[in-house]
Amino acid sequence: MREIVSAADGRQLTVETSGDPHGKAVFLLHGTPGSRLGPAPRGVMLYQQGVRLIAYDRPGYGSSDRLAHRTVADVAVDVAAIADALGVDRFAVVGRSGGGPHALACAAMLPDRVTRAAALVSLAPQEAEGLDWFAGMSPSNIAEYTTAAGGPERLAASLEPRSQEIRADPVRLLTQLKWELTGPDRRVVSDAGVRAMLVRNYREALRTSADGWIDDAVAFCNPWGFDPADISVPVLLWHGEEDVFSPVSHSRWLANRIPGVTAVLEPDAAHFTALRVLPDILTWLLTDRPWAA
Repeated sequence: MREIVSAADGRQLTVETSGDPHGKAVFLLHGTPGSRLGPAPRGVMLYQQGVRLIAYDRPGYGSSDRLAHRTVADVAVDVAAIADALGVDRFAVVGRSGGGPHALACAAMLPDRVTRAAALVSLAPQEAEGLDWFAGMSPSNIAEYTTAAGGPERLAASLEPRSQEIRADPVRLLTQLKWELTGPDRRVVSDAGVRAMLVRNYREALRTSADGWIDDAVAFCNPWGFDPADISVPVLLWHGEEDVFSPVSHSRWLANRIPGVTAVLEPDAAHFTALRVLPDILTWLLTDRPWAA
């Protein structure tokens, strides 16, 4: 079910709920670029798990209004507003790829509302002490984040034309990524259903502009607005060791920073392999048991 929710400052956020309307609430925070139509378990599976899945377009993506100069921490205010509008008091949160830092922000900023949090193939803060942030990262992401460090105007000059091309032909982004995919990712993306879902996701993400993509990248390259060390709720980090889009060293750094974290580092997995573990992640989020997948 799709609906429009007003943020605290009056911005409009586009929200999609699926699964069991009376189930336990889980926020699913999409990747970069991405939208509420991104990777998620099927509705029937969510219903069987008793999950009420809540996804939304981050500011500047899809139909959600832009929030210029946003930080990663700003996500917590929007998630809280959506939860209030939907009548949800307590909830779990999971973010994949670019959604990972945002899931950690919710865990840090909303400790009285977030029950558990999971960050899959997440980035670490760029100022992370002792971390070579670009080591093992794909050339395209190095170029994007290097440009983002110069500010939104500089990044817009490169991402806006690229966004227009992808908007006209969303398969183009998959084609661009193809040359950087490692073996595990090629196996996942070779599935026709996965490719069709990713195309829908990218089309909706960039339907009106590249603003969300630009603002995500700039936010990752600036202070996040919180310290992962301050997170007090249970956190699960999942990462494929062959990931070249957000290298596994980022989750290793986060694992050494977040108190009591559970870190799952899979040797024969990469970035898009995270799509396949989402059902197991949801099971962990909704219980008080340790990771056992």
